[in-house]
Amino acid sequence: MVKDLPLSEITLRKYEKPYRAEKRELVKKFCLSLGLLQPGDSRDIIVDILFVLLKARQEKKKLSSEEIKAKVEEVRKRYSLEMKGLAESNIRRQLKRLRDLMLIEKRENLYYIAEFDKLASIVENRIEKFIVEQTLRRIEEYAEAVDACFAEALASESEKQE
Repeated sequence: MVKDLPLSEITLRKYEKPYRAEKRELVKKFCLSLGLLQPGDSRDIIVDILFVLLKARQEKKKLSSEEIKAKVEEVRKRYSLEMKGLAESNIRRQLKRLRDLMLIEKRENLYYIAEFDKLASIVENRIEKFIVEQTLRRIEEYAEAVDACFAEALASESEKQE
């Protein structure tokens, strides 16, 4: 019996080429592109969490969830955004989503951009190679199994007709 729970999941969206935009808007488009945010979603706290972690990367600084929450509040005030989604539990849930996509790492309850690396490198070396390629391979395995199953069914039907 095959379980219906996915081992991993990724949503990819293609947008227009990045243009000269404000930093937060570029981070938002990045999150939208990776399915971390839904188009038109007003609950975009994940954008600010990633934004804060990207700023911390410049100093190779690791942050606790409490520090992230405080810095996210500052960002949201600066951009005159609603203070929704700032509950500690929601911050941790969004951090887990970023970890699941291998964008960030956690050591000793401190969070940081994976290996303090550039996002382009993380996308190429982690998301593309581990998540996307492995997911596509598994989809191909299912496609072959489906084709084989239907080929067997077709063969047994033609045997019955003979």
